[in-house]
Amino acid sequence: MQLVRQKVSIRSYRQGGRASRPGAALVVLLAAALGSGCGVADGDASRPAAGQDARQGAAGALTAYVERVKKEHAARVAAARRWGLKQTPLTAPSPPAAKPEIATRKGFEVAGGASLPPVFTTVPVKEKVVFLTIDDGMEKDPDLLRMMSELRIPYSAFLSDYLIEDDYGYFKRMQDRGVALHNHTLNHRYLPALSYAEQKGEICGQQDKLEKRYGTRPRLFRPPYGNYNKDTLRAAQSCGIKAVPLWAAEGFPDRMEWREWDRDLHPGDIILTHFRGRGDWKGTMPDMIRRVMNTVTAKGYAVARLEDYL
Repeated sequence: MQLVRQKVSIRSYRQGGRASRPGAALVVLLAAALGSGCGVADGDASRPAAGQDARQGAAGALTAYVERVKKEHAARVAAARRWGLKQTPLTAPSPPAAKPEIATRKGFEVAGGASLPPVFTTVPVKEKVVFLTIDDGMEKDPDLLRMMSELRIPYSAFLSDYLIEDDYGYFKRMQDRGVALHNHTLNHRYLPALSYAEQKGEICGQQDKLEKRYGTRPRLFRPPYGNYNKDTLRAAQSCGIKAVPLWAAEGFPDRMEWREWDRDLHPGDIILTHFRGRGDWKGTMPDMIRRVMNTVTAKGYAVARLEDYL
């Protein structure tokens, strides 16, 4: 029971009003655990009190947990310096036990589309977390893979086959690092100009390609340019798509762009960026990540894994 109580305390600390930093608070929790009745019973100092072994075992487990968290945080601090971030990224809270209910954003509906996959730009959460997504697959920068792994920043990739077919292996390495690969159509066409059958071919065809190459059939789909109609959502649903995340902000190496009037982040916002390099941008993909993470962290947010909330 003592171990259970301490786990709850740590979870409560990590899921407070903002994203958390490991460190002093965990040491306080450890001190509390060690001081909560771990002494011997009155009247007999020669043998442990009943339950003392269990309490000592719990304290040992907590000590090991604290040390692991401290080492992970130290590694992240060092990575943030190495990659030129202004601050160490905040740690996201544990994923919710019950996933939030996702609904289509007001104004993004299609007539008669109540039963179709929801289209949204923000996940309904209270914690200060946002979600990072990267589209298309044109640039295959190995520094991006290293940077995101060392910083432990989760992100999701929405891929178009015509841009990734020259190097499927790059995205397999990405998948092996825990990144979920999702559908962005075969050829990145403007879908509302296509027939239902043509849209279905673009979406289902990419489902088939991703399943063949990476062993998974995505549940998430993002239409090119963020444009869709009822046929798009019907076709996506027929291919196994469950949700259509768009975005509330977009990141570039030199700036952030905002959908909302207040030009700010909000809990649960989805951030879009692209696989691009100097040929298209004023910088590299690591430059873009620096811009995004400096903005996110300065505003008190952590990046969480989108798939844990959907």
